[in-house]
Amino acid sequence: MSEPSVTAGIDLHARQVRKFRLQDLLFHRTTQLFAFVVLAALVGILVSLTIEAWPSLKEFGPAFLWTNIWSVPDDKFGALAAIYGTVVTSVLALLIAVPISFGIALFLTETCPVWLRRPLGTAIELLAGIPSIVYGIWGLFVFVPLFAEYIQPHLQDLLGHVPVIGGWFSGPPIGVGIFAASIVLSLMVIPFIASVMRDVFETVPDVLRESAYAVGCTTWEVVRNIVLPYTRVGVIGGIMLGLGRALGETMAVTFVIGNANRINGSLFAPGTSIASTLANEFGEADPGLHIASLFELGLVLFILTFIVLAISRWLISRSMGSEGL
Repeated sequence: MSEPSVTAGIDLHARQVRKFRLQDLLFHRTTQLFAFVVLAALVGILVSLTIEAWPSLKEFGPAFLWTNIWSVPDDKFGALAAIYGTVVTSVLALLIAVPISFGIALFLTETCPVWLRRPLGTAIELLAGIPSIVYGIWGLFVFVPLFAEYIQPHLQDLLGHVPVIGGWFSGPPIGVGIFAASIVLSLMVIPFIASVMRDVFETVPDVLRESAYAVGCTTWEVVRNIVLPYTRVGVIGGIMLGLGRALGETMAVTFVIGNANRINGSLFAPGTSIASTLANEFGEADPGLHIASLFELGLVLFILTFIVLAISRWLISRSMGSEGL
């Protein structure tokens, strides 16, 4: 091969390398810009909430978090009732939704007939797409009357006289309240948690399942000793996804929680949440401490969600570390 041909080949290769480097640099900068846009939006939301909530932060200070009063005429505001309602409804919703979602995911991946898996899985995923206001309307006009007539009286008869927890089920069975909101919330988060669990359960290699069955393990032993340890990280992520959905839910909770700015020891009593308080009062809030307090409630919900996500990341990192990943 002549020297000019070799030189031309080297020049062509060098131009291609420079072209590829330029493309890689452009791709890197573009994706970096997208990431910074999301980060800037997050910081912008936090800063704007803080600025708008500053009059309330200055007036009430940290006591806003543990003050159980919300009086618009007196310009006295505290977030304790809303925080209590948000946390209690979300935790109860998870306590109801996680076992059901776990059972759904196990059925779809372990024991469900093949012909039924796809339609049943699709139906569960479609539940996640139903707007929250539809859940709220169904909860108020269908579930609440049935709950008040057929479920609350029986729960009171069964648990109302039990020491310690009996007070949780006291009060008139009016249907709306903390417990009703928790049940509706659980129905909303079940499709999310179940879908994530099903997807992560399907990532377990078939050879692991088949090996366990080959040595005589039952289905539950396979699930407990093979499936759950292998998918622990994904299961935690699915549960935290459901918790994040429950914490920020607005319309469905607003319809059935009762919207009473007070704390009552009974789960049957009306209550409120941060999201429902914002939905009910923001449109009619007067400038001043009222609207500033609503912004501070939004800031509290923002921080609460961030804490939940941080705990989720810590749990996932701990699980991955214990598995040596």
